Amino acid sequence: MAAFFNRGLIECVKQVQVFGVTSSCARTILLPTERMTNVRHHNKHWNPKFKKLRALKVIKVKLPDYREKSEDLTKDQIKSRMKARGVLPPRPWMERPFFISSTGGTFEPYVPPEGDGKRSAITTTGAKQKFELIEKKSKSMMAVRKIRNYEEDFDVTKFAEQAQDIYIQSHEALTAKDKHRLHELVTEKAYPEMMHNVRDKTIHWKFLKSLEPPRVVHARCTDIVTKENIFGQVTVRFHTQQVLAIYDRFGRLMHGSEILAKDVLEYVVFEKHVANEYGVWRLHEKIIPDWMPPKEPAAITYRIDDEPVNEEETVKSEEVAVAINSKQAAGQTAVA
Repeated sequence: MAAFFNRGLIECVKQVQVFGVTSSCARTILLPTERMTNVRHHNKHWNPKFKKLRALKVIKVKLPDYREKSEDLTKDQIKSRMKARGVLPPRPWMERPFFISSTGGTFEPYVPPEGDGKRSAITTTGAKQKFELIEKKSKSMMAVRKIRNYEEDFDVTKFAEQAQDIYIQSHEALTAKDKHRLHELVTEKAYPEMMHNVRDKTIHWKFLKSLEPPRVVHARCTDIVTKENIFGQVTVRFHTQQVLAIYDRFGRLMHGSEILAKDVLEYVVFEKHVANEYGVWRLHEKIIPDWMPPKEPAAITYRIDDEPVNEEETVKSEEVAVAINSKQAAGQTAVA
């Protein structure tokens, strides 16, 4: 660029000399090349063809008035402004989200046969119980098949052993009063029933052995709210030997014994939210049949005084009480 301007100045000087201009004029025309700059004085684009497109680059935005309060506006003004902005009116949100993690009870509960655990299969009553169990087995097999649609590895024999582990761990958590662990092992229905009246009590529980292997006797499935939201319940029969002793806050024995072991026959319901990918089997309820004998009441303890009571002092206290009562009666008659 500088070379171009230098060449132009040289040609201009040559033309001045040819036409006879004085050298002073030539000196005024010649300028140092270092100070020369190319300056553009017009602001418009050289090509007016894109004038309209350049104008479209700028969008005029109407800014809202942030100092304006909604309380000062009328309903019609608010409605017109929301229409202009394309905003829908707010809807009052009355619904509450909820999550069903367990059912509130046992659907189609298993009815234990009377005398179970005592009747032999050889006797007439035992054979009748076996026949009734086969009749009810068809619905249970259909429920097991539905559970396998969500849990492919579900096996009835293996699940009975898994249920026994859950049963033992939940009772150990109850003994230790570990609430967080108990929430993981039992459902929201079973938790308050297990923790009822446990405060200020000391529980000693021990699982000794299984008299009979645990087995699944009942299975059912149901849907809640929607058909896809399926819950599964499996009833397991436990015939075990356990030790249970409960002490009150003073260390007095209320129920059971730590020395005496008892045979326990239980029907425990386990539940799982099978539609939930992260659902687990948890203890849900214990079935208590109608023919089961009532529980033994808690042993009531009394305080025993070491010192014997003096008979003379008791006779004197009784005489004083009789004298006070006679005086009060005489005063009431005098007033009347």
